[in-house]
Amino acid sequence: MGVGGVEGDADRPVGIDELLERVRAGYTRIEPREAYEAAQAGEALLVDIRYAALRERDGLIPGALVVERNELEWRLDPQGSHRAPEATSHGLRAVVICNEGYASSLAVESLRRLGLHRATDLVGGFQAWRAEGLPVTPGAGAGA
Repeated sequence: MGVGGVEGDADRPVGIDELLERVRAGYTRIEPREAYEAAQAGEALLVDIRYAALRERDGLIPGALVVERNELEWRLDPQGSHRAPEATSHGLRAVVICNEGYASSLAVESLRRLGLHRATDLVGGFQAWRAEGLPVTPGAGAGA
Protein backbone atom coordinates (compact mmCIF):
# COMPACT_ATOMS: atom_id res chain seq x y z
CA MET A 1 0.00 0.00 0.00
CA GLY A 2 1.30 3.47 -0.87
CA VAL A 3 1.77 6.52 1.31
CA GLY A 4 -1.39 7.52 3.17
CA GLY A 5 -3.11 4.26 2.23
CA VAL A 6 -3.22 4.99 -1.50
CA GLU A 7 -2.28 2.18 -3.87
CA GLY A 8 -1.15 2.54 -7.42
CA ASP A 9 1.37 5.28 -8.07
CA ALA A 10 4.02 3.93 -5.70
CA ASP A 11 6.75 5.06 -8.08
CA ARG A 12 5.42 8.59 -8.54
CA PRO A 13 6.97 11.15 -6.19
CA VAL A 14 4.48 12.76 -3.83
CA GLY A 15 4.91 16.41 -2.86
CA ILE A 16 4.41 17.49 0.73
CA ASP A 17 1.07 19.19 0.05
CA GLU A 18 -0.36 16.00 -1.45
CA LEU A 19 1.13 13.91 1.33
CA LEU A 20 -0.51 16.13 3.97
CA GLU A 21 -3.83 15.91 2.14
CA ARG A 22 -3.64 12.10 2.03
CA VAL A 23 -2.59 11.79 5.66
CA ARG A 24 -5.28 14.16 6.92
CA ALA A 25 -7.99 12.33 4.95
CA GLY A 26 -7.48 9.39 7.32
CA TYR A 27 -8.65 11.12 10.52
CA THR A 28 -10.51 14.11 11.92
CA ARG A 29 -8.38 17.01 13.13
CA ILE A 30 -9.38 19.04 16.18
CA GLU A 31 -9.84 22.80 16.64
CA PRO A 32 -8.15 24.60 19.57
CA ARG A 33 -11.27 25.24 21.69
CA GLU A 34 -12.43 21.62 21.33
CA ALA A 35 -8.94 20.36 22.25
CA TYR A 36 -8.87 22.60 25.31
CA GLU A 37 -12.27 21.37 26.48
CA ALA A 38 -11.35 17.71 25.88
CA ALA A 39 -8.13 18.13 27.85
CA GLN A 40 -9.95 19.92 30.69
CA ALA A 41 -12.45 17.05 30.86
CA GLY A 42 -9.65 14.48 30.97
CA GLU A 43 -10.69 13.10 27.57
CA ALA A 44 -7.52 14.01 25.67
CA LEU A 45 -3.80 14.33 26.25
CA LEU A 46 -2.23 17.40 24.65
CA VAL A 47 1.24 16.59 23.31
CA ASP A 48 3.50 19.51 22.40
CA ILE A 49 6.18 18.47 19.88
CA ARG A 50 7.56 21.97 19.20
CA TYR A 51 11.30 22.29 19.59
CA ALA A 52 12.73 23.96 22.67
CA ALA A 53 13.47 27.35 21.09
CA LEU A 54 9.81 27.80 20.11
CA ARG A 55 8.58 26.73 23.55
CA GLU A 56 11.00 29.18 25.18
CA ARG A 57 10.02 32.01 22.83
CA ASP A 58 6.25 31.52 22.70
CA GLY A 59 5.40 29.70 25.92
CA LEU A 60 3.79 26.45 26.97
CA ILE A 61 0.30 25.04 27.08
CA PRO A 62 -0.43 24.24 30.74
CA GLY A 63 -0.81 20.51 31.29
CA ALA A 64 0.54 19.51 27.88
CA LEU A 65 3.06 16.69 27.72
CA VAL A 66 6.20 18.04 26.06
CA VAL A 67 7.83 15.45 23.83
CA GLU A 68 10.48 16.24 21.26
CA ARG A 69 9.33 15.09 17.80
CA ASN A 70 12.19 12.61 17.47
CA GLU A 71 11.06 10.87 20.68
CA LEU A 72 7.31 10.92 20.06
CA GLU A 73 6.73 7.30 19.00
CA TRP A 74 8.89 5.93 21.81
CA ARG A 75 7.15 8.06 24.44
CA LEU A 76 3.55 7.37 23.33
CA ASP A 77 3.78 3.68 22.43
CA PRO A 78 1.90 2.01 25.30
CA GLN A 79 3.97 -1.15 24.76
CA GLY A 80 7.29 0.67 24.63
CA SER A 81 9.98 0.46 27.27
CA HIS A 82 10.50 4.25 27.05
CA ARG A 83 6.85 5.25 27.21
CA ALA A 84 5.62 8.24 29.16
CA PRO A 85 3.41 7.39 32.16
CA GLU A 86 0.49 9.04 30.30
CA ALA A 87 0.76 6.50 27.44
CA THR A 88 -1.60 4.02 29.02
CA SER A 89 -3.33 2.39 26.03
CA HIS A 90 -3.77 2.38 22.28
CA GLY A 91 -7.13 4.08 22.93
CA LEU A 92 -5.40 7.23 24.20
CA ARG A 93 -6.76 10.35 22.53
CA ALA A 94 -3.49 12.17 21.92
CA VAL A 95 -3.73 15.64 20.38
CA VAL A 96 -0.37 16.41 18.79
CA ILE A 97 0.57 20.09 18.66
CA CYS A 98 3.35 21.60 16.58
CA ASN A 99 3.85 25.27 15.83
CA GLU A 100 1.40 25.73 12.94
CA GLY A 101 -0.28 22.36 12.40
CA TYR A 102 1.81 20.77 9.65
CA ALA A 103 4.49 18.58 11.25
CA SER A 104 1.87 17.37 13.72
CA SER A 105 -0.16 15.80 10.90
CA LEU A 106 2.80 13.70 9.82
CA ALA A 107 3.43 12.75 13.44
CA VAL A 108 -0.18 11.59 13.81
CA GLU A 109 0.19 9.25 10.85
CA SER A 110 3.16 7.65 12.57
CA LEU A 111 1.25 7.27 15.86
CA ARG A 112 -1.70 5.72 14.06
CA ARG A 113 0.65 3.16 12.49
CA LEU A 114 1.63 2.22 16.04
CA GLY A 115 -2.03 1.53 16.79
CA LEU A 116 -2.96 4.81 18.50
CA HIS A 117 -6.20 4.96 16.52
CA ARG A 118 -7.56 8.05 18.30
CA ALA A 119 -4.48 10.22 17.73
CA THR A 120 -5.19 13.55 16.06
CA ASP A 121 -3.60 16.96 15.73
CA LEU A 122 -4.46 20.56 16.38
CA VAL A 123 -5.60 22.61 13.40
CA GLY A 124 -3.26 25.61 13.20
CA GLY A 125 -1.00 24.29 15.95
CA PHE A 126 0.21 26.31 18.90
CA GLN A 127 -0.20 29.57 17.00
CA ALA A 128 -3.94 28.91 16.58
CA TRP A 129 -4.21 27.91 20.26
CA ARG A 130 -2.65 31.21 21.31
CA ALA A 131 -4.70 33.25 18.81
CA GLU A 132 -7.86 31.69 20.30
CA GLY A 133 -6.86 33.16 23.67
CA LEU A 134 -6.43 29.77 25.33
CA PRO A 135 -4.08 29.41 28.32
CA VAL A 136 -0.35 29.78 27.71
CA THR A 137 2.37 30.07 30.32
CA PRO A 138 5.46 32.14 29.44
CA GLY A 139 8.49 30.29 28.15
CA ALA A 140 11.97 30.78 29.58
CA GLY A 141 12.77 33.32 26.86
CA ALA A 142 9.56 35.35 27.14
CA GLY A 143 10.14 39.03 27.67
CA ALA A 144 13.89 38.69 27.17
